[in-house]
Amino acid sequence: MSPRHRGTDAGSDSRTQSRSEGAGPRGKDAPEPTLADVLEVLEGAYPLDWAEDWDRAGLVLGDRSATVRKILLAVDPTIAVADEAVEAGADLLITHHPLLMKGASFLPEDSGKGAVVGRLLRAGTALWCGHTNVDRSSLGTVGAWVSALSLRSVAPLRPADGRDADGDEGEDSRHGSRLIGLGATGMLRRSTTVRQLAERISTLVPATAQGIRFTGDPERKVRRVALCPGAGDSFLDLAAESGADVYITSDLRHHPALEHLESRADARAVPALIDVAHSASEALWLPLAKELLEAALPHLEVRTSEIPTDPWSGRVD
Repeated sequence: MSPRHRGTDAGSDSRTQSRSEGAGPRGKDAPEPTLADVLEVLEGAYPLDWAEDWDRAGLVLGDRSATVRKILLAVDPTIAVADEAVEAGADLLITHHPLLMKGASFLPEDSGKGAVVGRLLRAGTALWCGHTNVDRSSLGTVGAWVSALSLRSVAPLRPADGRDADGDEGEDSRHGSRLIGLGATGMLRRSTTVRQLAERISTLVPATAQGIRFTGDPERKVRRVALCPGAGDSFLDLAAESGADVYITSDLRHHPALEHLESRADARAVPALIDVAHSASEALWLPLAKELLEAALPHLEVRTSEIPTDPWSGRVD
């Protein structure tokens, strides 16, 4: 999804490269991988120094020398997901969101975070959390959306700390992963409408109580897309400046969304908004992570969590 891939389906290109690279030195006869081996793959594709300064990505629990046979992938390290990992006999739980975004001095097991730590430690299940380092990768959340929507002429919505802001190629990492910015812009293969795009997205992401929300005229034509999986209202101005017809993101609050829509007298002068539940928008990354790990370490059994982590369980219309 770097500038090198503009005019192509960047997500598909990166995944093909990942498969070819991962099938190399480690074959079926190789020794069972250790946690250190798995971390080499994860942090090779999603380097920790790609994360925002405030982020808390990396290994939270686990012995790097321990053997890893089973992995569970999930968006959030909730109590239910931790229980699922333990019941599945997973040696490692990998989540997109960090367990501890803020410092913690106490983790009693009558607290949610303490319960997760205690249950995983007793079961010998390690925990690795990604976040904005995953978001910045062409094999991460944005790359998954680029692939799912078959976007062309892809560019970062917010370049990665200026390193690729001038159109130069992004920084290479391992397994076909490339450094991109947070969010992306790109062109759909053919024009559609806001309603049709929202309906298409509803078939791509896990169902949630929120569903898929959109603004304005449902028949408005859409060709150029801006997107930012996860909470993206801080990028509303960038989406407007990108010339996109629609901006796809999550957690849009009333005032920022309304101010965006009312910033021009002509509503079509700013992108329409499509709001996807946060966990659903980032769940598209999980198949990419599964493919990455299975290609690089064929001995692994990698499963995706079946536990929904969206906090909302229902609604009344």
